[in-house]
Amino acid sequence: MSDLNFSCTQCGKCCHDLRLPLTRPEAIAWLQRGGTVEVLCEAVPWVAEPAASDAPAMHKRQRSFPACSGELPIRVIVVLAASFKGACPHLGRDMQCGIYDNRPHVCRIYPAEVSPFRSVLPSHKQCPPEAWTSPTPFVRNNQVVDAQTQLHVSLLRHGDQLDVAAKAWLCIALDIQSAGLSNEGFMAHCPSPEALHSVLQQTPPVATDRSPRRQWSMVTNQATTFDALCLVSAKPVYARALADGPSHYLGFRPDAPPREQPA
Repeated sequence: MSDLNFSCTQCGKCCHDLRLPLTRPEAIAWLQRGGTVEVLCEAVPWVAEPAASDAPAMHKRQRSFPACSGELPIRVIVVLAASFKGACPHLGRDMQCGIYDNRPHVCRIYPAEVSPFRSVLPSHKQCPPEAWTSPTPFVRNNQVVDAQTQLHVSLLRHGDQLDVAAKAWLCIALDIQSAGLSNEGFMAHCPSPEALHSVLQQTPPVATDRSPRRQWSMVTNQATTFDALCLVSAKPVYARALADGPSHYLGFRPDAPPREQPA
């Protein structure tokens, strides 16, 4: 359904959770229905501005806001994600979607990809063969050609960019200041539904180029990453050093601890 539907291999309490990326209005609606929404944060080192021709980097820039980790300039990508175990809570006993007319964009685009840099490979999806050709072709040369799906992919990506200011304000309001390293893991922050719902409905203050950049910690479960971040005077935190609380680390790789636990 999305590139965020992964299982955490580090933390037993969150294994097999599914995470559904949501736009800000969709997150508000999900919370109003009694669901759980997490705030997933990843940080991208941003020492210099990329060339305009660097499409992957520009894509990350458009959906992120600037910050710092120690002396390291970074950009932070925040994803609002519905979190649940097993089947979607809106799937009825009759196997029909209970919110079909109001389902999130990411549900409407399945099995397409949110990322513009991922091909849609039928061999990697669970859809039956007829889903790709009936009544009209869905994919051609590994690219989605279905017009309705293309529309919702565009709306989802555009909404992701429009939500950046609100997400930056959300992190300030909820005192969220830790992120995983991009392509290595996420910090999953779990504020109370009431607090998150309240902040999501607020109008964020207008940020300017002179607005101070907040300090963020970069969480990792890889010793080599921890050491590399120290060398560039960032603020690394090893995942195992995190105290129990409403946040946890979702790593893409098994723990590779340092020889000595950092203080």
